[in-house]
Amino acid sequence: MKTATATKSKPAAKKASVSTKKTSNSAAGKTTAARSRKSASTQMKEAASKENSPFEKMFEDILKDTLWAEQHIVASLPKMIEAASTESLKEALEDHLHITKKQVRRLEKVFQLLGKDAKAVKCPVMEALVKEGNKMIEETPEGSMTRDAGIIISAQKIEHYEIAAYGSLLQVALTLGHDDAADLLEQTLMEESDADEMLSEIAETEVNPMADYDEPEQEEQDTEEEQDEPIEEPVEAEEEE
Repeated sequence: MKTATATKSKPAAKKASVSTKKTSNSAAGKTTAARSRKSASTQMKEAASKENSPFEKMFEDILKDTLWAEQHIVASLPKMIEAASTESLKEALEDHLHITKKQVRRLEKVFQLLGKDAKAVKCPVMEALVKEGNKMIEETPEGSMTRDAGIIISAQKIEHYEIAAYGSLLQVALTLGHDDAADLLEQTLMEESDADEMLSEIAETEVNPMADYDEPEQEEQDTEEEQDEPIEEPVEAEEEE
């Protein structure tokens, strides 16, 4: 009986060994495949990040465009600040002016990390957005909540463009393997999102409700009195003799 029991237990042990071997081989196969995929991904990043590659060049072009946009915002914000009448809006715009100056320096550092000169190239979109903001100021009554609402709308259009630009730049930087540059771009992206939220809060809680009560502009009336034209008396026809 003991011999029979021992004989039966051996095949069971063998099966367990085979099963363990299969599991081990399967795990090893998955690990090898994962390493292969990781290697391929790394190779793609290295290939994409080669100097003068189309993808790398596009990344640099967008950086140049964004640098010009930030510099243009620095130049245009003082006019918005001066035109705003709500104290919280003025403070928010002033804070963002200081932050934008830091963002310009941060972009210059990104160029430095890439080993490139920080060259700004004109951004037609930002130029148009700033012009639209200036027009909004000119076409609204001075000191009114309607003007402040217009300033917020214009500023948020600018913020939304920047959020889109930095979000795209961040993803491209990560794809190209520029991790240090990506960290800087992500910091700016968060700042732009915070600024957008702040403007929304000011609009919803302070400016828009008050703007709804702005009185319509009165049309200018002429101060000069209109002179009545002399009435000509009818000429009587002469009777024929």
